[in-house]
Amino acid sequence: MVLKSELEARGLKIEEYELLKKKLNREPTDIELDIAGAMWSEHCSYKSSKLHLKKFPTTGKYVVIGPGENAGVVDVGDGFVAAFKMESHNHPSFIEPYQGAATGVGGILRDVFTMGARPVLNLDALFFGHPDYEKTKFLVDGVVRGVGDYGNCVGVPTVGGQTTFDECYNTNNLVNAFTLGIGKKDNIFLGVAKGVGNPVFYVGSKTGRDGIHGATMASSSFDENYEEERPAVQVGDPFTEKLLLEACLELMSRDVIEGIQDMGAAGLTSSSFEMAERGKVGLNLYLDRVPVREKMTPNEIMLSESQERMLIIAKKGKEDEVKKIFDKWSLDAEVIGEVIEDKSIKLFWDNNLVADIDVSLMVDNAPVYNRPTKKPEYIKDIENFDFETLKEPDDYNGVLLKLLSSPDLSSKHLLYEQYDSTVQTNTILKPGSDAAVIRIKETGKGISATTDVNPRYVYINPYKGTRLAFIEAYRNLITVGSKPIAITDCLNFGNPENPEIMWQFAKATDGLADICKDMDVPVVSGNVSFYNETAGSNIYPTPTVGMVGIMNKPLNAPSVSLKNENSFVYLAGVIKDGELGGSMYLKWIFDKVCGKLPSINEELHKNLYMFMNSCVDANIINAAHDVSDGGIAVCLAEMCMASGLGVEVNLLIHERVDFYLFSETQGAVVIETSNARKLEENADKFDIPLLKIGVVKGNSLKINNVVDIEVEKLRKENNRLFEKLFK
Repeated sequence: MVLKSELEARGLKIEEYELLKKKLNREPTDIELDIAGAMWSEHCSYKSSKLHLKKFPTTGKYVVIGPGENAGVVDVGDGFVAAFKMESHNHPSFIEPYQGAATGVGGILRDVFTMGARPVLNLDALFFGHPDYEKTKFLVDGVVRGVGDYGNCVGVPTVGGQTTFDECYNTNNLVNAFTLGIGKKDNIFLGVAKGVGNPVFYVGSKTGRDGIHGATMASSSFDENYEEERPAVQVGDPFTEKLLLEACLELMSRDVIEGIQDMGAAGLTSSSFEMAERGKVGLNLYLDRVPVREKMTPNEIMLSESQERMLIIAKKGKEDEVKKIFDKWSLDAEVIGEVIEDKSIKLFWDNNLVADIDVSLMVDNAPVYNRPTKKPEYIKDIENFDFETLKEPDDYNGVLLKLLSSPDLSSKHLLYEQYDSTVQTNTILKPGSDAAVIRIKETGKGISATTDVNPRYVYINPYKGTRLAFIEAYRNLITVGSKPIAITDCLNFGNPENPEIMWQFAKATDGLADICKDMDVPVVSGNVSFYNETAGSNIYPTPTVGMVGIMNKPLNAPSVSLKNENSFVYLAGVIKDGELGGSMYLKWIFDKVCGKLPSINEELHKNLYMFMNSCVDANIINAAHDVSDGGIAVCLAEMCMASGLGVEVNLLIHERVDFYLFSETQGAVVIETSNARKLEENADKFDIPLLKIGVVKGNSLKINNVVDIEVEKLRKENNRLFEKLFK
């Protein structure tokens, strides 16, 4: 009988051990327990989320490959495709922020280039505790350096993302990494093993003991002894990753391989079992042939998560060609096995069979849980908050400056300037824009990408808050003149064994599924990160949405920065008074997370898409910025700060000034134009409410008779926090 402590070390529960024993009809061996612990972990098997993920729409006009592969693939025209995905590396980044974040970037890069696509842009969505929390500065420093160093060394630009601060992340920061690559539609590669007799190649770095039990560590909650998990954090080498990327892409340009997969979570274990399952075959693996950095056991070799490694199924007879390519790039390439007809993974050591494990047992027959749900008690206490109980400010200059100096709205330039955002020379819009935009060099067309979520929205109302994350990402893309075509997601939640957390997850996935269907933007890839909990304290539900769009004229994409003195400022869409639930205004002025969330007008957003695309294609927009966090007052301030130019606007405020200025209405865009007539014609054509609200003028932000602040003062307050904490 195996001790409970031994099972817990492997990430297995007693009932899972009993299930494994029943399916084997005997006591499992140590290596079988280790492999089951990895493959049946939450991180690898999605056992608590799988039932809910089936709700997502995954097909559409542009979808080439949906969920289930290393990355989703969409058609971007002219024979080219974009492969993209977002992944979490939360637990490792809390224990060891630099290596945790760096290897998170490395892993998502490999997920993309294993599809045959060259990575061309990175995004990051980072969530930290309050800046005053004792560990926040250390975590921010390590994570940002890790993200920047890895992407910079590999030569992939980091061109956008988001950084959020809240007390709920004090002991569980989140690091969500997004990569998009461009490839040819007729040259896509899958993580599949096929062709009985074909050789199995191990390529890349040598295997070491770093990262053993990483998948199981990522599938459990932390306690006060989290530092003991440090050996489970992988160590990255971006220079080796660059060599591996080039070697794999060169290999893919020749007719020599049948399948390829990154050795990510659970290392050789997950890559071999998943490839075999997709191909409905088995593999013989000779573990003593695996290149290693130190003396290791078969169990350790199977579970190691050493970075920069791939598993390749080559075509028989092409072995020398594969070895020649990897030798050119100074990387290991060893034949460690072959494809077999029997649907099992047979592990050998010194030609002795040490394990013979059924593939389906570890993949398709992994446990699936329909966990109980319970609506949290806190919901009824916060959602119906009465905004009228708030005292109206008597100094709007002071309120706006306080908002702009808050952790969430402060300028993040000291962070993202550590990232190379222009390498590869395709970047059109850099960090600080509503969305990242790059050109596809071969066609002249463009790709846009963004990440978004307001965790406070989702905490208040998981269903609607997740819909709002989608609609904000959608608005970011259309503001730069792009057509949204697909999303990836990173669903970060607390402990799924807590019915209240599982209720949040169920409602959030319902919301995302429904709005993806309503807006005809399918899910093509994604990731679930559970157990973001320390000592019983869970994060806010954080379903990050990564959205991708396509553009005909990327060079026309408007930035946030105002361009011309005396040009006109317009408001497209409508500002509704008092949409303050979960807002920056409530959080950073009144220290409240509550209230009914903003409404969503899907038809208005569809019309806004057609309007903005038409205007951008016609090149009549100088600058544009959607109204979101902090409302129109913050939107205008950010446009002024980006350019150094002032604006004078007169808004139609009917009730309380704060209910209008800081309302986070969904479906409004502020536009600067020098061609008012054409802009108004397009608004009429697409049935968009359009109002001329002011002019670009002077060096101050002036709103009615309530706000009058010099742009340099706005900038000074906007930069104050991070210059103090992180410079």
